[in-house]
Formats: sequence, C-alpha cells, structure tokens
Amino acid sequence: MVVYAGQGDPRRSMALLWRDHEPVERTGPGPKSQLSVDLVVETAIEVADTEGMQALSMRAVGQRLGRTAMSLYTYVASKNELVDLMYDHAFAELVREWETETTTLEGATDKTVWREEVLTWTGNLWRFYLRHPWSLEISQARPVLGPNEYQVFESLATVLHRAGLPPKAISGAHASIFNLVRGLVRTAAEARQAQAVTGIPEDEWWYARSAQLEEVVEDFDTRFPTLTLMTQAGAFDNADPDEPYLEQEAWESFQFGLDALLDGVRNQIEAASPEPKAP
Repeated sequence: MVVYAGQGDPRRSMALLWRDHEPVERTGPGPKSQLSVDLVVETAIEVADTEGMQALSMRAVGQRLGRTAMSLYTYVASKNELVDLMYDHAFAELVREWETETTTLEGATDKTVWREEVLTWTGNLWRFYLRHPWSLEISQARPVLGPNEYQVFESLATVLHRAGLPPKAISGAHASIFNLVRGLVRTAAEARQAQAVTGIPEDEWWYARSAQLEEVVEDFDTRFPTLTLMTQAGAFDNADPDEPYLEQEAWESFQFGLDALLDGVRNQIEAASPEPKAP
C-alpha cells in the first residue's frame, strides 16, 4: 500500500503543519472534554501503530476519542490532511531524540565525530520506523514539507556540512543514507508483522520450505555454487532464534551498506578539503 501525502487543500494543510502546538489532554477512557488538532493527530497515530494504516479512518479515530467522525472535521478536514499531520507529528520523536543525544552539535569544530553522529542518526531512524511501520507506506515522492520532516533533514545535513562535505553533495548523501535505512528497515518491519498476519512463526515457515527445496532441487549445490558456499560459511545462520531471521539480516545488510556508503562520503570530504600548505 502506497499513500501519497499532500492531497489536502495546500493552504489549510500547510497552515496546520506549521501551527503552534496545543497541550494534549489525557483523561483516561471515555470522551475527552476538549478536542484539539494535536489530540486528534496523536490518537490517529495510536490507531495506525496498533492496527495499521488500513484501519485508519476518521471513524476509527473518533471511536477512540469517544466522539463521532463528524465532530473531528472541525479540527482536521479530511483523512488526507490527517495523514500529513500524523507523519510530521511522529517525526517530532526523532527531533527530540537528536536534541537529547547531540548536545555539542551547535558550534562543534571536531570533524572526526561525524561518522558516530551519522550512526546515531540512522539508528534513531531505524527504531522510529519499527515503532511506526505505517510511516513506511507514506511515499517519499511527495514529501509532507512539515517542520519536523525538515528538522530531521537539517540535523543530518548539519553533521555532513560540519564534517566538510560540500553543500551541493549533502543532498545526495542525505538521500542515499535516508533511503538505505528506509529500504532495509521495511524488510525488518515486515518480518515483525509476518507471524501476526499469516499465523505461521518465521522459523516454521523457513524450515518447511527449505526442506522442500532440498527435495525438489537435488542439484542445488551445482546450480548455485556461490550460494552454497555462503550457506556453508554460515552467511544465512540465524544468530538469535528469538528474533526474526529477516529482521537480523536486514540490520546486518544495513550496517554493511552504511559502512560502505560512509567510506564514500569520507572520500568526498577528503577530496574537498584544501591541500595542506607546505611549511
């Protein structure tokens, strides 16, 4: 399922995205005495987190709030508008985490810490998507253009800029890093959801099919010698039986890809640095 952002009225949607936020009232079960845009949005995020994007509707949000769907339209005009607000509002978690973990970002001059900061940034993004797998269904073809989405971009761009990457190269580096996380964490998120959706534990699924593969493809070793070599070397072993294999594989693939990508970024930084003057 792919959901395209920015389908609501542009003027109203942008005004809501960049509004001043209201405190959210939490009074326990039952109708809330005061609705607000933020309360509607946070409740919608709860629906998507627990039931998935396919369960999201104005009616479902209203039921959680003890209100009718019609009562919500005063605050959010449509589901399309709601999706934009949910996506950007959820990203506020990343903004807060980054502000907490990188207290020396402003004015820092040490160019050697940038790689560790990128690892922190990507790790936060990875965990964010696992907490909110519905956000992976929001297409990046048309960004929301909200303040938190921009701040997440700004935080990584600042790290790369301080490291010495030329401004014109920052966009490409950001896109490469962001999409590496997003692409591989999707597999991890789907691995977590597979058992709940299919009713079949992951190990049981793999063993059943791999056993059949050995029977129906007797010459597998000959036809796929490199894959066989990888298997013998333990490349496909499940290191932690308590974790879905594909989730582990996705994380290891991500770490491999990020390490290689950051080596390339380092090369560009070094190439852009002026040659030291001879004494």
